[in-house]
Amino acid sequence: MRLRIVLAVLLLVELLLPGLFAAGVPGVDRGVAEHVVVVVWDGMRPDFVTAEGTPNLYRIMTNGVFFRRHHSVYISTTEVNGAALATGATPGHNGILANAVYQPLISTTGPYATEGLDAIRRGDFLSGGHYIFVPTVAEILHKADYPTVVAGAKAVAIFQDRSARKLTDAQMASVTLFQGRSVPRSVAKTLARVNENKPFPPAISHPNTAQDEWTTKSLVKGLWAKGVPKYSVLWLSDPDKSQHDSGVGSPMSLTGIKASDVDLGTVLAALEEHKVREKTDLLVVSDHGFSTISDGTDVVGLLRKQNFAASSTLEDPEVGDVLVDDLGGTFLLYVINHDEAIIRRLVAYLQTTEFAGVIFSALPVAGTFSLDTVGYAATPQAPDLMVSLRWSPGTNQYGAPGLALATDGKPGKGSHGSLSPFDMNNTLVAGGPDFKRGFTNDTPSGNLDIAPTVLWLLGVQPTFSSSPMDGRVLREAFINGGVREPKITTKTVEASHEIGPFRWTQYLKYSEVEGTRYFDEGNGEFVKQ
Repeated sequence: MRLRIVLAVLLLVELLLPGLFAAGVPGVDRGVAEHVVVVVWDGMRPDFVTAEGTPNLYRIMTNGVFFRRHHSVYISTTEVNGAALATGATPGHNGILANAVYQPLISTTGPYATEGLDAIRRGDFLSGGHYIFVPTVAEILHKADYPTVVAGAKAVAIFQDRSARKLTDAQMASVTLFQGRSVPRSVAKTLARVNENKPFPPAISHPNTAQDEWTTKSLVKGLWAKGVPKYSVLWLSDPDKSQHDSGVGSPMSLTGIKASDVDLGTVLAALEEHKVREKTDLLVVSDHGFSTISDGTDVVGLLRKQNFAASSTLEDPEVGDVLVDDLGGTFLLYVINHDEAIIRRLVAYLQTTEFAGVIFSALPVAGTFSLDTVGYAATPQAPDLMVSLRWSPGTNQYGAPGLALATDGKPGKGSHGSLSPFDMNNTLVAGGPDFKRGFTNDTPSGNLDIAPTVLWLLGVQPTFSSSPMDGRVLREAFINGGVREPKITTKTVEASHEIGPFRWTQYLKYSEVEGTRYFDEGNGEFVKQ
């Protein structure tokens, strides 16, 4: 009898041992997948994942894991989240603060596009290779001798692996394709052959099917021709392009969503063709959500009416001039020489407006939050003020909820970048040998978590990273992730300021899991007491 018990215990240990190791037993800490593929649907909201409109994504969701409470990083725009997805670090830690920022060393006349190749090359030159302050997933994998492949219809894809200097075997075997260009440069010229001898389409269309399809074919028929590497990224431009042009839920945007699902199907078919589908963990994520513009906000014009020397560009700036950086649902204000009197006067005005939602300040000012509340360090590169525009849960003409003010576009069109929950709640669906089947994850998660999760799945530690990543490994979604439910803390912070018979008040709601903070929403209002 004792012998039978011993044999049964040994058999049980043999069955459970791989799972125990995968769950984090010292010595072995990784997934079982041999490949990880991340597909980004730019601007995809989770409420548009349906069996009819997105059959491939829906199939992965119902047979894998749906992350119901997934979060964009604020500012909820592409470049900020592109850097967060690549590094697992907040904007204050990775250095990419917005889609466009003002740094006189790179551009003296005003904000520049942070994903622009000239800015990247200049920034790396000036910083000794630290335009992005921390290593990316691709760079960490190269250090572990794993080649990577990145293909993006948008320029933001270059954040994953921007280095033009290829020294190691893994680096030389890696390719970054971004908006039809490539590093190394020669690769893009060869990809026309797998696209009916056509180069990358030069013009954006609505929906942007041609550019997305060209990029997808280049990945699966060209860059994967000799095999699927350990790590691949595909960044699609829709439904972002379509939603900007015609609004959330419009017929055009739904067509863009369907086109992205077709591209996802192309990726799945290629994995099957290479006989690695069952060995691949697939994560489909969006960089941010989306809102419908309720009205436009001309920040420069409004500030000038209040006698501020405001402009969107600089020619010969003087102390106290205000540079306005429009980012859709958020805008940044840079005050020349950080003039304190001007900053305080700006806040006093903003707190009486109907367009300001949440005000963040590098300088302590009543009724504001500090920049570091949302992961922005008060550094010389940071703005003096950052303002999320006001939003409401109302619906647009297509019945899609989520209305917001914006600095770009016209009423009825789409935008993002605010602290609206419709901008901050984005999509994450995952499936593969490491992920649970038919599981809805209600533990908060975010784009910050993608990088550490990918590295865990591949069994690679960020050994040459100077500090831990800000995101966490999404263990609760793994088959062998352990049974412990992470502790969730939710909190709402407020700031207010009495202005005569009126009162400005703003709030910020966030969740926290294992030290990682996820911003749910924030808004503000000016009311009579």
